[in-house]
Order: sequence, then C-alpha cells, then structure tokens
Amino acid sequence: MTAAQRGRYSKYLKPLSIIIDLIVLIGLPFFFFKGLNVNFWYFNVYQVFCWLTVAYFIGFYEVFRYTTPVQIFSKITKQAIIFLLIVIAFFPFSKETVFSGKAIALFLSSGFSLIIISKVLAFYYLKKYRIVTGSNYRNAIIVGYNKEAIRLKDLFNTRTDFGYRFLGFFSDNVQNDDIRGNLRELQSFLIDEKVDEIYCSLGELSNDKIKDLIEFTDENNITIKFIPDSKEIFSKNLKIDYYEFFPVLSLQKTPLDEPIVKFSKRVFDIFFSLFVIVLFLSWLIPVLAFLIKLESRGPVFFKQSRPGLNEEEFFCYKFRSMMLNSTTEQEASRNDPRVTKIGRIIRKTSLDEMPQFFNVLFGDMSVVGPRPHLWSQNKTYGNRIKKYMVRHYVKPGITGLAQVRGFRGEIETDEDMINRIKYDVFYIENWSMLLDLKVIAQTVINIFKGEEKAY
Repeated sequence: MTAAQRGRYSKYLKPLSIIIDLIVLIGLPFFFFKGLNVNFWYFNVYQVFCWLTVAYFIGFYEVFRYTTPVQIFSKITKQAIIFLLIVIAFFPFSKETVFSGKAIALFLSSGFSLIIISKVLAFYYLKKYRIVTGSNYRNAIIVGYNKEAIRLKDLFNTRTDFGYRFLGFFSDNVQNDDIRGNLRELQSFLIDEKVDEIYCSLGELSNDKIKDLIEFTDENNITIKFIPDSKEIFSKNLKIDYYEFFPVLSLQKTPLDEPIVKFSKRVFDIFFSLFVIVLFLSWLIPVLAFLIKLESRGPVFFKQSRPGLNEEEFFCYKFRSMMLNSTTEQEASRNDPRVTKIGRIIRKTSLDEMPQFFNVLFGDMSVVGPRPHLWSQNKTYGNRIKKYMVRHYVKPGITGLAQVRGFRGEIETDEDMINRIKYDVFYIENWSMLLDLKVIAQTVINIFKGEEKAY
C-alpha cells in the first residue's frame, strides 16, 4: 500500500478548498455587480488569477493539522486586505464600469464570510471526525531519545486533535522500555507498520545516516522532519513549522507541490492537449489508422498499464507500432522483429506517442514530466537506483528532460537508467514553466532531426 493510499482523501482537501473559494468568488459578482456594467468574463479571470497569486505568496492554503486558529485568522486577514485592493484596482482600468463602494463592500464581506465559514467548519469538523472515528491519523515515529524527543512524544499524545498516532522511539544510544528498536530495525519497521512521518533528533545520527535515511524516505514516499540541532543538514533547503511552541524542521517541497503551480501546469496541459488534438490528431488518427490496418491485423491503438502519479495505475495510449504479441512488458530494442514497417516510421518520428495527449486531457499525464516506465522496470530498478521512486511524485509526461537530453528508448545498462533518473529528479526539483517550454521546443526539434535511440 502506498503512502498516497494510506492518506486516503487528505490529498483532496486543499484542491477542494480552492474550488469552493473560487466558486464563491466567481458566483457573487453576478448578484452584487448588477447594473454596474461589469464585464463578468474579464473580471472573473482577473480576480481568479490575482486570488491564486496572492494565496500562493502568503501561503493561504498552507493549512495543516498542526496549524493554529490564530495562524489561520492571520492568513485570512492578509488575503482579505490585499484582495480588497486588487478588486478596487480593477475599476479604474474598466472605463465603462460604474464604481460602487457599497457593491464592492457587499461582495467582499459576503465572499469572505462564506470562505471563513467553510474554512472554520472544515477545520473544526475534520478534527472532530478524526477524534471520534479514529481515522485519518498519520503514523509517526521518533529517531533519537532526549528531552526534545520526549517533549514531542508528549505533544502527540496530548494533542490528539493534531491527528498523529505515535508508534515509538528508535535509538542506538539508549535502551529502556520506551525504545521500540534500534536503527538497524528501523527500515523494516517503517514499511511493515506503514509509517507516514519520521521525526529525527539530529544529535542521534551521523551525517551519513541522515543522508541514507533521507534517500530511504524518498524511495518510499515517507515524510521526514527534524528536531532542531546543529548539523550540516541545516545547509539544505529547510522550513520551520511549529506544533504549538515546538519547532520542527522539514525539507522544502518541490515547486510542483504548490497548489498554484499544479493549477497553472494543469491549465497549460488542458489547453496544449486540446490544441494538438484539434489541429493534428483530428486528421492524423484516420490517416494512421488506415496505414496501420493496411499492414497488419489488430487494433489501431495500443493500451498498456503504467505506473503514474504516486505509482497509481493508469492506461497509456499509443498508436500500435508492433505486430500482436504476448511480450508487451518487454521494451523495444534495435531492429526489434515485432515492429511493423509503418511502426518503424511512427516510432522514429515519435508519432506513436501522440494519443497520449488524450491521457493528458483526462488528467493521467502531463505534457512534460518523467516518462512512464514499465511496471517491470519499476520492480527491477526501484530498489537499485537511488531516488528512482521520486519520479512518481509528479504526473508522467509525454516528453521529459531526460528524453531531450538523449536518454530515451532502450535501457541497455544501469548507467542508462541512472542518467535518466538524474534528469527526472533535476526536473522535479527545479521545475519552471520556462523549463517546460524549453523541453517542448527541443522535443519538436529532435523529431525533425531524428534520434538515434528512437526505434
């Protein structure tokens, strides 16, 4: 069972909160701005863009199980003040629109009242639901045993509304009834007990052990946090959270974990995939379907199960480029006898991948991202190559940084896969929209140039 499956519906809370807020903001102007000659299309695009931008910079949706009501109120106040100025700023630039302070006041007061009510109800009832039902808890352990570690354990046990289930301490330096095991037993315990979060007392671990533990948590999608101490780990990109007055350090998430980044990337994916489907696939599908059927029997499209986001299964679509065979989990090799004549052409030009724009439109894939591997490759390389499983933190892509840098096609040695993973991880940790556009542009160039490993 993956960490995503253990989290059940938690991952949907933030997107749901964003959707509710946007529905409120988009719907209310139709009631309060009647008669003001407002172009609702322009106004709603403007306010949605500004709302999400402000929310990103002040962390409006960064609300966790340990976030205090005071912190939530502070976020709402900042968002309200800045958004008020943004709404007012719209009217001077729209000459036909009639400015009404009363309408703006009613719109914002009603909007934020509904948003605050939804936030308070969600925050309150989620905690009550957790306490009453005993579900939606996160399993946690602490590595190390000192005063700070014991304080954190006491906090987990007394603040049940935080939603943590403490499973024990692990230490090589202390032996008593509180210690669940030593560090040699830690990794198997994390998997067997489905641990969600590890809290490390840095004084307990050498830098090498910290590095190894970070790599293990990356591979198994386990969250690792640190109890502050003076170690080289501080040179990493860390953020500090407070559980009441207790400071906890976390490794910063990648850009693609931010809601506004996910939203902007998803919007880009939808528009780009629709563009390709309408302008190219609308006529390319019947042409290639005729040629594929002319040469060999079988379906036009090839559907294959692949691991996607959080290693969840999805079906990847391609134009069929091979004769019907029973070895679909074996990747294509040079001069592969399974590949048809038309198949060699469409594979060389990457046209066989074009139906994956439907995968993008359906939300299983992104235009740019790590290429989806075979399940057999996941099993082979998942535990052999460091950070291999990090590639499942984001949606797989039709094209990716590794592919445009020459690491596509057949995996002949471990070094081929290591180089591919290096580029995949670099892309995830350094994402930008400009990087996506560069990858897309290079992909188009490579299609016309031809690639040695495209077979």
